[in-house]
Amino acid sequence: MTKLYYFLKPAIPWPIRIRVRRLSANRLRRQCSDSWPIFPSAARLPEGWPGWPNGKRFAFVVTHDVEGARGLARCRKLADLDKALGIRSAFNFVPEGEYRVSDTFRADLSREGFEVGVHDLHHDGSLYRSAQHFSKQTPRINLYLKMWEASGFRSGYMFHNLDWPHGLNILYDSSTFDTDPFEPQPDGVGTIFPFWVQRNDSKGYVELPYTLPQDSTLFVLFKERTIDLWTQKLDWVASHGGMALAIVHPDYISFDGRPNSSEYPADLYERLLKHVITRYGDTCWYALPREVAAFAAEIKPGLVRGAPTSDCRFDDERQA
Repeated sequence: MTKLYYFLKPAIPWPIRIRVRRLSANRLRRQCSDSWPIFPSAARLPEGWPGWPNGKRFAFVVTHDVEGARGLARCRKLADLDKALGIRSAFNFVPEGEYRVSDTFRADLSREGFEVGVHDLHHDGSLYRSAQHFSKQTPRINLYLKMWEASGFRSGYMFHNLDWPHGLNILYDSSTFDTDPFEPQPDGVGTIFPFWVQRNDSKGYVELPYTLPQDSTLFVLFKERTIDLWTQKLDWVASHGGMALAIVHPDYISFDGRPNSSEYPADLYERLLKHVITRYGDTCWYALPREVAAFAAEIKPGLVRGAPTSDCRFDDERQA
């Protein structure tokens, strides 16, 4: 069904896709109220967890997935918003999608203290079609990782299989989540902490699950008009000393004050940043993904295995 969806997706008008998704998602949201946005057992500490560097209470990590040309055009404004509040984030670009990011812009971001990551290869839902297909795409992904001096990877649509990225030359992957039943592959890893994914030899990589609801889920799918769900989850993560990792898409943010049905006002995202800064100040570690991954690679925390995050399933795929 998933393969068929991505084959037919370009021919299905967006208003029809989002209408069907909203109906299904609202039904699923009621069914999964005990596991989303908070899955209680995800707060369990990994064995031997030493706490965050310098005694910080929790980690706050912001990533921006740039899915299309519309998002690329808004990256400068989004970077300026982050920078104005003292936040440095990671921008994940699609190497061979509908746009091309210039060497100059990537260099500008890096010089300003931001991180650049690789977001899938084509972002068409095909990467995780099979182990053989993933392996075939690996050399191309590694080429962009090297060219962009990137240490992190995230797949499109959050497809994941923790065994397959071992062929990628990465410090970390960030294609999983603690709990999110609205993804096409809804099996969460059930933790709000980074963890080490060991290969058969001594090598491996760090997995950084996102732990805050995606902006597209909150504001495009559910049409929320406040950041209450964001702050509820963030405060819960902070209270348990975890990693609050956000995915914010420039594709869906409106900077002109006139958002359409697939956008939300930039003010909502700005409020999230101000909430963290105002409430937690310097007790929070404001970190780039590569910084958290480097820390986790040293201590190699394990994934705490427990009950699945949810039996809920969302059969309709994400629209972007």
